[in-house]
Order: sequence, then structure tokens, then C-alpha cells
Amino acid sequence: MPLRSPLYQLHRELGAVFTVFAGWEHPVDYGSVVEEHLAVRKRVGVFDLSHLGRIIISGSDAKELLEKLVPRRLAGKPGVVDGPTAFLDEKGGFIDDVLLYPLSNGEWMIVANAASREKDIAWLQQWARRLGLDVEIRDETFSMALVAVQGPESLRVLGRVGLDVATLESLKRMEFVENLDSPFGKLRVVSRSGWTGEDGFEIYADPDTSAKLFRALVEAGARPCGLGARDSLRMEVGFPLIGDELGPDVTPIEARYWLVLDMGKVASGECVGCDAVWRRLLEGVSRVRLGVKLGKGVRLVPRKGDKILVGDVEIGRVTSGAYSPILERGIGQAYIDAGHALPGLEVVVERGKKRVKAKLVDFPLIKLGGRG
Repeated sequence: MPLRSPLYQLHRELGAVFTVFAGWEHPVDYGSVVEEHLAVRKRVGVFDLSHLGRIIISGSDAKELLEKLVPRRLAGKPGVVDGPTAFLDEKGGFIDDVLLYPLSNGEWMIVANAASREKDIAWLQQWARRLGLDVEIRDETFSMALVAVQGPESLRVLGRVGLDVATLESLKRMEFVENLDSPFGKLRVVSRSGWTGEDGFEIYADPDTSAKLFRALVEAGARPCGLGARDSLRMEVGFPLIGDELGPDVTPIEARYWLVLDMGKVASGECVGCDAVWRRLLEGVSRVRLGVKLGKGVRLVPRKGDKILVGDVEIGRVTSGAYSPILERGIGQAYIDAGHALPGLEVVVERGKKRVKAKLVDFPLIKLGGRG
């Protein structure tokens, strides 16, 4: 039986089409992935991201545990998100990429990918025991919901539903406030963040408050958006996804996921996996992550496992793909042999007996301007 968001019934009322993702029955769209995608790029959309994990760490050694497990130095300053960063295994491979919220009460909130939540908790518990640290680890995924408002009109629509726009407008990207009053109840955390490349806010609150907020946002003009649009939006920006671009056989060096690292910390070997990542950087890699852009009008969207060819020589494989409503063509991400990892290189995408021309490109695949 798949898990369901506490907003599940509301999504049904709004006409959501559901899929099962990482064990959750969750909206994939509300009628049109393309229209939802464009709403976020041009106006404002609202997502239910309650499938993402919310893990709370408390205790006198909470920061020490996290410092040991992530390759980025933690400021630990309430009101500023530490991240994105990652949990790496001893070989430098990804267990998960995460956001860390240092809360004003001394606790830390970890926002994890849905597919990795249980692995993350086990990893945290394992290292807390190994190091003999004073921490408590609580899974609060099911006691709060997560609503994301994304797009250039995010502030405007949040103001329409009665939130304190002055407070929200004062936040810089990756800053947050706690215990914000709203007409729907207390909002536990509101951060100026997102995974779309647009300005936006991620709002953590109890399920009842979140459902009222989501409904009000839709009534105020925000377009409800599902996982389909979330995926195509992150694809245009070039964000990697655990299970597709990230996993135990990939380090941040191949992934070119520099945001999760602090090179000084990596070089000093202060975290689990840091030594392995540093060796990989010094020794070089055999493959790297790049974008793939098909020709306009080509009736194919790259899919995981598609071959990337130069002539008849395979130089890589697609890890994920989507249709880009902004570029009006299929786009994707791929791992490419280092010797051929050249943005601008003309290639062929092969699926079965079908071959189409494409080009390797760097990230982001669209011009973001002043977007986050």
C-alpha cells in the first residue's frame, strides 16, 4: 500500500492524476504538465512536497554528527539553510543530497529525498552509535506537510492569502523564518528556496494548516502542479536527482555537483567520504554529467538508458529526460566519457533502432536571469 500525503483528498478534489513515486501515491499532474511548468516559469505554481523526508536531530552533539557526515562546513546559524549538501558513503558515493535547517531551539531539520529517507535515518543512527554522540533522531515526515510556492509571482500570491509579505520579502535566498503567523495557523518554517530555478518559498506546517494554505493559494490564482512539472523544471536548470544522476557509484566530482562541497573540508578529510572525493578530484574521473538537448521538432524525449553516440561509438548514457516547454524540445542529463565531455559536441541519441541528432550542453539549459 503506497503512502499518501495528508493533502491527498484535496488533490483528488482538484482533479489530480496520481502516480506512485518512491513509495508515495502522489499527483503527477492536474491535467497538463506543460501548462503547470509554464505557470511556474511565468506566474506562480504550488506543489505538495510532503513526500520529502523531514528528520529532526536534537541533542548536544547534533551539529558534531552532521559535520562528520556532510562535505560542507556548517554555519549552524538559525535562519540560514546549510545546503544543499550530501550524505556520502566511505567511497564518496551519494547516499542522499539534503538541506539542513539549524532551528532556533538548537535542533536541526534535515529535508531528504523520499527514496532515501529511511537510508538517511539508518546512516545517522549508525554514525551516532559509532561516535558515541548525544543525539536524538526523530522522523517527522508524517507529522508535518510541505507546500512549495514557486514562480515570479510567489510573493504576490502569498500576500493575497494573508501572509506577512514584508517578512517574506526580507528573506534572501536560502534564508528562513520560524513560527510565522498565518490565517490558517502557525507556519513552522518558511524558507526562500526551491528546486525550480525560480523565486519561491517552501512552507512547513502541520497537515491541517497546510491543506488550508494549499486550497487558499489555488483559489488566489496559484496553479496546482505535480511531479511531472517539478521534474521538467529541474531538468531545464540542470539539477540532479537521487536515483537518476546521483547514487552510490557517483561522487560529487563526476556529478559536477559543486554546491554540496566545501573544498577545504574535503581536502582536510574531515567528513565521511571526503578522502575518497579528494582522491577522485586529484586522479581525475572517467565520466562527467552534462546536459543533452535534442533538435526542435524532434519527436523524442530522452529517457534513462538511452545511448549517446558519436558516430557508432557509445560515449555515454542518458540518466533522465523531459520535454522542455521553454526550449520546445526534449532535453535530458547524461554521464559522458570524460574525453568526449565537450559542450557543443554534436551527438546522436539512440533508443532501440531509433536515432536522433542532439547536442551536449552545459547547465543550466535555459537562461535564468535573476531567478534563484
